[in-house]
Amino acid sequence: MTGPEVLDFGRDAITTLLLISAPVMLVGLGVGVLIALLQALTQVQEMTLVFVPKIIAIFVAMLIAMPFMGQSLNSFMDRVADHIVAGQ
Repeated sequence: MTGPEVLDFGRDAITTLLLISAPVMLVGLGVGVLIALLQALTQVQEMTLVFVPKIIAIFVAMLIAMPFMGQSLNSFMDRVADHIVAGQ
């Protein structure tokens, strides 16, 4: 395996990682901002008010995005395994 091929696999791995984690991270960010805005408007500073809805939203987002995550990881690992089997 040459240097550029290793860099291509590294770039593919990082891109796959970002694509897989983006939906869950964006949901967590969105819920956090909405709850923070709600807290600022109502002047309620309760930590569990942020934690519980964010955990629930992230869990739901993971359930919804799980098929996409699995398919993305599967296609990446298929490409890696094909390259290993080919002996290149």
